[in-house]
This record gives sequence, C-alpha cells and structure tokens, in this order.
Amino acid sequence: MKIVIAPDSFKESLTSQEVATAIESGFKTVFPHAEFIKLPIADGGEGTVDSLVAATQGHIEHLIVTGPIGEQIDSFYGITGDGQCAIIEMAAASGLMLVPTAQRNPMEATSYGTGELITSALDKGIRHLILGIGGSATVDGGIGMLQALGVRFMDSHLKDVPFGGHGLERLAHIDISELDPRIHECKIDIACDVNNPLIGEFGAAQVFGPQKGATPEMVERLDRALTNYADVIKHELNIESHYIHGGGAAGGMGVAAKVFLKGRLRSGIDIVIEAIGLEKELNNCQLVITGEGCIDGQTTGGKAPIGIAKLAQRYNIPVIGFAGILSEGAEVVHQHGLDAIFSILPRLSKLDDALYSAGDNLYNCARNVAEALQIGQKLTPSYMSSKEQ
Repeated sequence: MKIVIAPDSFKESLTSQEVATAIESGFKTVFPHAEFIKLPIADGGEGTVDSLVAATQGHIEHLIVTGPIGEQIDSFYGITGDGQCAIIEMAAASGLMLVPTAQRNPMEATSYGTGELITSALDKGIRHLILGIGGSATVDGGIGMLQALGVRFMDSHLKDVPFGGHGLERLAHIDISELDPRIHECKIDIACDVNNPLIGEFGAAQVFGPQKGATPEMVERLDRALTNYADVIKHELNIESHYIHGGGAAGGMGVAAKVFLKGRLRSGIDIVIEAIGLEKELNNCQLVITGEGCIDGQTTGGKAPIGIAKLAQRYNIPVIGFAGILSEGAEVVHQHGLDAIFSILPRLSKLDDALYSAGDNLYNCARNVAEALQIGQKLTPSYMSSKEQ
C-alpha cells in the first residue's frame, strides 16, 4: 500500500515536517510494510520555505536585510534541491511579526528587505522565484521591494520618496530604467489567495490596513496614497492597476509584483503542489493524508488541505484530514474532497497543554485511524455476509 502524507503545519505547535513524521509513525505501527511518501506543504504563507526545502531536499540561505521599520534583521529564503528555484516569504523580511505591536505603522513600514532577498537569489543565478506575500507589515504598494531592485519613485521635485505608505502620498514620477535587468529573465510565481483590489472599500488600506496598525485616519490617507500610486502608474507606464484582482494583497505588493516584475498571481497551494511534484506521487497511491491546525468552514477558501484533496479527487483516491481542532463549518470540507476528518484532541485541555502535546496526540490519533482502517480491511464481503445472516 502506498500512502502520501501531505499536511500543512499546526501553527504554534508543529511544523509541516513534524506533522508528516508523527502521522507516518502512527500509521507505520499498524502498516509497517506500507510505502510512505512524506510531502510537507504550505499554502504560500508562513512555512512555505520550510515545506518546499524539505520536500525537494533543498537548503536555506541566511542573510541580513532591511526590516519593515528600517532596521537590519536576520532573514532567510530557500533554494530547492535542484538549485533552480528560490522560495521567498515576504514575511521573513517585511513581516508584521517582525514589528513590536507599539511600533506598527504602515505609513512608514517598508518592503525593501523583500527586494534584497530577491537580489540575493538573482546573484546566485536563480531565475525562477516563488514569492509568498502573506503576513506583511506594509501598505507601501511594494515600492520598497522595487526600490531595492533599482526602480526609482520620485516626488514632483524628482527626489526619491521616503519608505512606506507615506512615500506614495508624495509620488509623482516613476523611473524603471534601472530595474535589475535579470528580472526580465525570470519566471516569478506570486502566491496570492486574495482577490482584493488595490483601492476602495475592499482594497489594501481598508481591509488590511487596520491589521497592520493603521488608525482610521491612516486608512483614509493610505487609500488616497494608493490611488495616487495607481494614477502615476497609469500616467507614467500606461498600465491600469487600480482594480487588478489580487493587486491589494500584502498592502499592494500584488500590483508591484504583477506590473513591474511581470509575475503571475496564483493560488499559493497550487504553486506548492506543482513545486513538490505531488501529482506524480499520486501514481499507484491508495490513500492521501493531509491536515492543518484547524479545519473549519474557512478551510475551503484556498487552504492547503483542500488543494490536496481536490487533486486526489481527480484520481479517485480517498483523503483523510487531521486537525488540532474541528471548528464551525468543518463539515463543508466533505464537499471538496476530504472524505474523513479527525480532531487529534483526546480530551478537553488548556491551549498550552494542547499545543505541547500535539505531537503525541497526533501520533495516537493516526495510529487509531490506521487501526480502524485495518479493521475495515478484515471486514471482507464474505465476513459481512455471514454476520448479516
């Protein structure tokens, strides 16, 4: 029997690699001779680097970059095992979690460090980039990232605008002549699972600004600043960017990546599935196991387990999902390819205890599910027939 194990991480508890290992250990106790293929995954957000590095036997590159509030920070990105692709998480250089709560201010936060990660990958000869743009601290339209790559954003006096959303307020001219020419040689996949446009009621400032520390007054200023940004792009580059689907992702990084880098905005889980070669591993597979920290009604909105399940469904392979908890609306996932779902919690417990015991609980739950599957195998048609008489 061939079993593919492709889980996301259990946030604040287990990495996707640790989840896959615990599931394998539980199942191996019952099915010691099965073939297990472990493919830890992520949906394009936090953990994408680790999952793709693990799945492709790649490695991590560490370097110092400019953080969201202008300080020098330790950061990283991944390189796949074949050395051909760099996996970059915007959160690793320009992430909200890098900024203390009291200092969060999207008027000033910059994505410059993300551009420095890209430059490092280019310096190593890599021309395929996967850029995950979740978890950012910025609403700067991605201009910080572009400034690091050589684009100039200037005010009416042809002086470079400052970092952050504040710079977009003063923007009047864009000079792309010094954009790193190696960008034109690249294939760039942007992991983006939101359709929000750059501006307006559902735009970057209105929807995501408050999450990044914006006050109501800042939200209004940022929306006007992003509108100015799109107006200047239209005037200087003759490209319409006000309402690009996904353009508002990561504080407008979606627009920067699509307009200036010519990247493709794609579902994060689709990018990851392609990168790890999951479809190839489904050949001759009898069971797929996936999971994440919480399975609920929102899991169907582009989360990793659904991406895995939909692909397995094409090949009529049953899918089991494990989760720390099953929350409101979890039953809807059965309509999207997850055949059975299980919470790993054996009893009521405090959150800290549940997080601490997650590895053991997952192992035990996986073993019990495997035992149930083994019982099912013993219930042959002849056995069932004799019981029914």
